Amino acid sequence: MKDYKIIIDKYYPVGSHRRDIYIRHCRQVSDLALSISHKLNLPLNDEEIETAGMLHDIGIFLTDAESIDCHGSEHYLRHGLLGGVLLRDEGYPEEIARVAEHHTGAGLTAEDIIANNLPLPPKDYLPETLLERLICYADKFYSKSGDMERKPLDKVIKSMEKLGPDSASRFKKMHEEFGKGI
Repeated sequence: MKDYKIIIDKYYPVGSHRRDIYIRHCRQVSDLALSISHKLNLPLNDEEIETAGMLHDIGIFLTDAESIDCHGSEHYLRHGLLGGVLLRDEGYPEEIARVAEHHTGAGLTAEDIIANNLPLPPKDYLPETLLERLICYADKFYSKSGDMERKPLDKVIKSMEKLGPDSASRFKKMHEEFGKGI
């Protein structure tokens, strides 16, 4: 598997605030996902988990999110889709690109996109594989803004409920699958 550090170095310059935020967040997500995998003895290899965790948000630099030092032109909700495209263009495996593309919220459906007029092509972006679900789940416990400390489960659930009952339900299913590993 390609070294994830190469693409991070390419798009997140050393010494930039954006890189510091990116590395801290992605390291938190990767570490939690690895811990859950080890505790639950999941049939995933550590290199794949770490690579997916470190690259799940690779597309944020293309978005307009000033609070995290991202000054692109795209809507932040597009960062997963953009990250998936970027990873494919950079030669990363499809399973890693899909993690980036399918981790937003607890996944998004075409119906969610249409009903909420979200700036994405209307199709399902649901975490389907074990790796996709694991990274999506771990990601919900960490923000790229504020104190960046791990959120308690009740706050994660509340944030998923704000996105609608389907999102909360999808997260709760992931919690049933991975929560014993926390």
